[in-house]
Amino acid sequence: MLILLTGLAFAAALAASLLLTPLFRVAAVKVQAIDRPAHNHKRHHDSVPLLGGLAMFCALAITLVAGILMIKYRWLLFCDETLADSMAIGVELSATRFSFVFAGAALALLLGLVDDFLPLSAAVKFSGQLVIALIAVYGGMIKIDMFAGVPFLAAPVTVFWIMLLMNSINFFDNMDGLAAGTSAIALFFFALVSILSGQFFMAALSGATCGAVCGFWYYNAHPARIFMGDSGSHFLGYMLAVIAAGTTFFHSDGVSNFNLSLLMPLLILALPLFDTGMVVAIRTIQRKPFWIGDRNHISHRFVRMGLSRPKAVMLVHLLALCIALGSLPLYWGGTLTAVILLIQNAVLLTAVSLLQFSLSRIDK
Repeated sequence: MLILLTGLAFAAALAASLLLTPLFRVAAVKVQAIDRPAHNHKRHHDSVPLLGGLAMFCALAITLVAGILMIKYRWLLFCDETLADSMAIGVELSATRFSFVFAGAALALLLGLVDDFLPLSAAVKFSGQLVIALIAVYGGMIKIDMFAGVPFLAAPVTVFWIMLLMNSINFFDNMDGLAAGTSAIALFFFALVSILSGQFFMAALSGATCGAVCGFWYYNAHPARIFMGDSGSHFLGYMLAVIAAGTTFFHSDGVSNFNLSLLMPLLILALPLFDTGMVVAIRTIQRKPFWIGDRNHISHRFVRMGLSRPKAVMLVHLLALCIALGSLPLYWGGTLTAVILLIQNAVLLTAVSLLQFSLSRIDK
C-alpha cells in the first residue's frame, strides 16, 4: 500500500511538472526572467529562461493539496476504511506542522526568485535562509533528533543543516541537469528509506518532490531549455534538508529503526556536500569569498579532464548513485557495516579527487 501511495504521488507530480514547466518557460520569456551568459563562471552559449523552480514548486503544491483533499474526504479508493480513517486523522494532527514546513518551502522559493531578478548580497541571502530554517525548526518542528544527551543542540544543528543544503544545491547547479538529476537520485533514496521504515507522509512527500524534479529535469537536461534559477536551487535544497531530517533522523518508537541514521543522508547527499566543501576550501585558500561562484566544482574539473559537459554530468550522477546505494546496508547493518562503507566511500572520493587535481588545474 505504501509503495502504491508513493508511486501515485510521484506520477501525479511528474505529470504536473511536465505540463507546467513549458508554461513557466513561456512566462519567463515574457517577463524577461532570462539567464544570460555574459559574465563570471557561466559557460552556456544561449540565453535560457528561468522559473523552473516555480514550476517544480507549483507541481508539488498541486500534488500535495490534491492528495490531502483525497485523504480528508476519503477519495482513496484503494484504501480500506480503517486505513483511510487513520490517514485522515494523521493529516489533521500534522496540519499545523505541515503548514509551517510548506511555508518555509514557499519562502525559500521566494528568496531565490528575488535573487534571480534582483541579485541580493550574501548577507541578505544568508539572513533570509536563517529565517526560513528557523520557521521549519520551530514552527514545523523539524529536528535532527540525534542528541539524546544534549537535546539543546538539535535546533541549531538542524538550522545549520537546512542552510547548508540550500547553499550546497545552489552551488551545485552549475551545468545542465546536474543539480536536478542529483536531487532526483537523492529523493528516490529518501522515498525508498521512508517506505522501508513505514513513514507514510515522508514517503509520499519524497515521491511527490522527486516527481516534480524529474518533470523539470526532462527540460533541464542538456541542452537545457529552462533553468531552475536560485529559486529552484533554494527550494530544492530546503526540501532535501527537511526530507532528510524527517526521514532518517527521527527516532520515535515504531517509526524508524535506524541505528546509524546520521550516516544515511550524508551518503545519499555526499556529492553536493563534498563538492561544497571542496570549493569552499579552494576559495578560502585563494582568499576569495566562498559565496562567489567559480569553475572549480567537480563537474568543471571533469570537463577540464577532457569530458564533454553532458558526460561530466552523467559521471557525477553515476557517482551519486553509487554512493547512495551504499547507504542502504546501513538500514540493516551495524557499526562494522558503517565503518566499511565510510572507508569505501572515502577511498572513492579520494581517488576521484586525485584524478581531478592531477589531470586538471585549479581555476584562478
